[in-house]
Amino acid sequence: MQSFIGAFFLPHPILLNSLLLPEMFLMIKRFFFGWSVLFFSLACASANLEATDRGGDQLPDLMREYIADRGALERKYQLKYSEEFYDRMLRLVHDWKLRLEGLDYSMLAGSERIDYQLFINHLRKRHFDLELEHEQTGAVSMVLDFAGPLKDFIRERRRGKTPDSRAVADIFHDAGIELQRRMSALESEEGFETWQQADRAASMVEDLRENLKWAFDFYHLYHPDFSWWVAMPWEELERLLTAYSLALKDYYQDPGGMDDGSGIIGRPLGERALEREIQSEMIPYSARELIELAKQEFEWCLKQLNVSAAKLGFDHYMEAIEFVKTTSVDPGEQPELINFFAEEAIEFLEERDLLSIPDLAKETWRMRMLSPEMQRFAPFFLGGEQVQVAFPTSTMEHDLKMMSLRGNNPHFSRAVVHHELIPGHHLQQFMNSRFNTHRRPFMTPFWIEGWALYWEMLLWELNFPRDAKDEIGMLFWRIHRNARIIFSLKYHLGEMSPQECIDFLVEHVGHERANAEAEVRRSFEGAWGPLYQISYMIGGLQMMALRNELVESGRMNEKDFHDRILQENGMPIELLRALLLEEYPERDFESSWRFIDRLGN
Repeated sequence: MQSFIGAFFLPHPILLNSLLLPEMFLMIKRFFFGWSVLFFSLACASANLEATDRGGDQLPDLMREYIADRGALERKYQLKYSEEFYDRMLRLVHDWKLRLEGLDYSMLAGSERIDYQLFINHLRKRHFDLELEHEQTGAVSMVLDFAGPLKDFIRERRRGKTPDSRAVADIFHDAGIELQRRMSALESEEGFETWQQADRAASMVEDLRENLKWAFDFYHLYHPDFSWWVAMPWEELERLLTAYSLALKDYYQDPGGMDDGSGIIGRPLGERALEREIQSEMIPYSARELIELAKQEFEWCLKQLNVSAAKLGFDHYMEAIEFVKTTSVDPGEQPELINFFAEEAIEFLEERDLLSIPDLAKETWRMRMLSPEMQRFAPFFLGGEQVQVAFPTSTMEHDLKMMSLRGNNPHFSRAVVHHELIPGHHLQQFMNSRFNTHRRPFMTPFWIEGWALYWEMLLWELNFPRDAKDEIGMLFWRIHRNARIIFSLKYHLGEMSPQECIDFLVEHVGHERANAEAEVRRSFEGAWGPLYQISYMIGGLQMMALRNELVESGRMNEKDFHDRILQENGMPIELLRALLLEEYPERDFESSWRFIDRLGN
């Protein structure tokens, strides 16, 4: 259930990798990165006649300006492991914090106070992340302490300085000799303490190689003297940089600390960084408190699963899950089934007048099929304006084909379609493009995935399942989201390995093993942040608590509540609560909403 937000601007890197040669992939990746940031800035800067901005324009304009500034600097300073990059990006954050702190907070309209808190929270997190990355880079900086002249060449290339070609050739040649010496020395030294340090060192060398290639290509063939002197030294230097990067990747002391046998290489945060991530999402609970909440929800799901299993004549929920997995449609029939489920969900929502669904939103969603390679990372559907359907292909090995078939059966799939399309991610994306667009770059997965998961819980309460098999399908996903909280937080705390996470999903949730492996690989090797997997259920529970406070109490009606959430665009749920309650925060606001207390039994 991938968020649409990343895929909305960039082709998926896995898809690009499968289609393009490495050199072409790098070129297109850089192209799309630059233009996606520009697109973000233009989209956010465009006036929106439908915007529901209930206040002034000062903060929205500042937020758009910051995104433009950040994009311009990230496109300029692409040597991202350099002191230059960290210094410049930290200065950007510092300057913008000063600008915000200089505002007269008492003069801000209510919605602008929400924007202020959203913006300052982003800057604080950005500052923390940059300092942490700088610290981690500094710990292994010795691997490139010879590369000063190479970095000077990269910097001078930006403005097209005419090179001293013979001097550049000497610099490349000398760097190659130094690389050979260093690779020989690796054989007699202990290596880094952890594989994470080795991985960062290798990434730093690869980043240098990529930027050098761009600088070399800038002059090569366009400057004949340069090509005559530098072409051969560069060919050798590039070969040695690639070899050095590969050697560093394996240059660590604990060979058992990287791969536990699962083949999944993640990057656990540790408790300090994990708690900071949770704090930045305005969730006033510790990781261990969230694990306890997930365990309680997990137990609720187990009880409900066993009730539904009994309706099907089974003594244990795992038997019922295995039965439901056998109900797959024939090859070729999955897309038509998905269309039926999409129309069914829209009809259910509109009959009950639960939220506004623009006709254009109903018209513009579409679908495509997931490739076998993509299904290694995303074994189930992905969504947004385009729902990406998981189903086995003719090229899959028989065992993988059967696991994909079983894992994407109709009753599992029915519960996924409304998560991905309407009222889930497609409707979110549609509304985010039209209302309060300045907030989009500050989006949080707890709003993105929380909204879609909230609807899974609400539709359960509204008796959306047609029979016990549908109940099993909906409950399978619900217990799965609680399992995500448990295994992902314990992984980042160093208490579960990837293989233990896979076994947990198979033995206690009912996943097919290949699907469990793909789920854990996506959790720890994908492009998503460390809290992404917990954001589904935690965000959904936050929205359910907010509904209890506003709708169940009679302060808002159901439709207005849902429409306001979509029109205000994405933000931490505690800020959304303040906005809907019109209890606007003071400048020194700190997260304090104990939403668990409002969930009831």
